[in-house]
Amino acid sequence: MAEARKTVLRQLLAWERDVAHADGEDHVAAGAGKGLFDDRIYIFTPAGAIIDLPARATPVDFAYTLHTDLGHRCRGARVDGAMVQLNTPLQSGQTVEIVTAKDAGAGPSLDWLNPELGYLQSPRARAKVRAWFNALAVQQTIARGRDAVEKLLQREGRTAIKLEELAVQSGFRTAEALFESVGKDEYSLRNIETLLRPAEPPVDADELLAQRIARSESAAALKPASGGVLVVGMDSLLTQLARCCKPAPPDNIGGYVTRGSGVAIHRNDCSNFRQMVGRHPERRIAVAWGQQAPRGERAATYAVDIGVEASDRSGLLRDLCDVFAKDKMHVSGMQTRTRGEGVSITLTVQTSDTAQLAQVLARAAQLEGVHGVRRR
Repeated sequence: MAEARKTVLRQLLAWERDVAHADGEDHVAAGAGKGLFDDRIYIFTPAGAIIDLPARATPVDFAYTLHTDLGHRCRGARVDGAMVQLNTPLQSGQTVEIVTAKDAGAGPSLDWLNPELGYLQSPRARAKVRAWFNALAVQQTIARGRDAVEKLLQREGRTAIKLEELAVQSGFRTAEALFESVGKDEYSLRNIETLLRPAEPPVDADELLAQRIARSESAAALKPASGGVLVVGMDSLLTQLARCCKPAPPDNIGGYVTRGSGVAIHRNDCSNFRQMVGRHPERRIAVAWGQQAPRGERAATYAVDIGVEASDRSGLLRDLCDVFAKDKMHVSGMQTRTRGEGVSITLTVQTSDTAQLAQVLARAAQLEGVHGVRRR
């Protein structure tokens, strides 16, 4: 029966070529002469079944047409009894036998998707190979997400929890959907931590502030805090010098209780400080400078901004720095801005006492070309 089928097919193909040739002789000027089946080929299985394939199809196309699993496991092919490469174009009338991998879980090669290598001509076979690699990527993503979730449960001591229940609580239909989202970094493990840990009652920041201020008002003495500043009634309270006005001893200062950053220390004449206290007077708190370091110990230094208006000339910056260097004041920052023939300079100076700074500013104002020097 198989030989009979092959004979009939070969006769049909021969008849098709004869008809196309005869028709081409009569219609050469019209561009005729192509065969009726030039875009298709017909291949035999070892059992004699005829398989219809696109022209220039390969043994890999043949295998996927027979069965998807056969295509995934395809590792070699015999054409009319002879071994050929898998990207060999087939011709009508040939008999093809597929050699498969012994491993049932074997998969296709990524090279098969490279059009330059010519392993696949059938769009359907190409789609099956892509689907296999897409499924493999999803499985790897799920495994990565499962591993991350299980490690989190071990750290939290909640390994007894059912993964399906955890997925539903997290808003997913299945555990695999949760693992895939975690593996893609689309769902944070912090969300799972929040579910595993009991929520703490929220703390009213304003109420906490009121309690602190009430304690401070009932205190009788100043108690030291960090940064060389004393805060009324509070031990070891975080303080920070405001950058807007950069206070330094012996400036008159005030404290403003911030949310989460302790007490900000401002100069009393700071416009930002007055505006904040105007909006929230309950956040103002009494502060004072701490005692100076004993003689022999290095005193704390504070950053102070100095503004200089002058005519632009050569050596101006050097002369300004020399004035501060004579009083052992370190210039840690400098900004200049030219306006025509004039220049505006902002110097950041490290000092331990602004009273001493006033004398230095007076000497800087006497330099050639300097129109004015003041603390910002």
